[in-house]
Amino acid sequence: MGLSIEEAFAKRKFREIGDVIKLALAEGGDPYVLIKRCQEAMEEIGRKYQSGEYFLAELMLSARMFETAAAILAPSLKQGGGSRSIGKIVLGTPKGDVHDLGKNIFSVMAQAGGFEVVDLGIDVPASRFLQAVRQENPQIVGMSALLTTTYPSMKEVVKTIEDAGMRQKLKIVIGGGGTGEEARRFVGADAQTLDAAEGIRICREFVAGNQ
Repeated sequence: MGLSIEEAFAKRKFREIGDVIKLALAEGGDPYVLIKRCQEAMEEIGRKYQSGEYFLAELMLSARMFETAAAILAPSLKQGGGSRSIGKIVLGTPKGDVHDLGKNIFSVMAQAGGFEVVDLGIDVPASRFLQAVRQENPQIVGMSALLTTTYPSMKEVVKTIEDAGMRQKLKIVIGGGGTGEEARRFVGADAQTLDAAEGIRICREFVAGNQ
């Protein structure tokens, strides 16, 4: 019997994770369920890292494993989501923060859920967010941060969009380990979450409310 997804992550089997995912798909596994299992395995490693049981190197290796799994699952996820986009999200990690794991997980799951995602990357200045909002005309702007020191950058993004007169047509969602309700209020965002799946649900509700 081969490795399960959870065992592959727990044992940091980087070389094997691709074959584990391919086999699960070949056996009829639902790609949405498989990506969720990968996310949950990642979250467990994150908890062990926070408790001191795992080190940064193990956390980073598991992140690479998730990216490998996501790349394999992406075609199946997009097929399942259909060709019609239900909405567009401009996504990025604001200036001062270079962490992208949470953002990347959310991006994969959002695309799987039928959204078109414009990923601006990491360390993104407010002016770049505004440029993307003007060019892409999204319904939602998403920002992810691991560091609490990124709060002012997030707030600057919101203020820049407000000053340009484009805030009313947008919903702004923040997430990541550095965020909470206090951050949401400070930044002026419409919603905050630490869970990618919940973030997709929130975005779906926002889009449905605007239709």
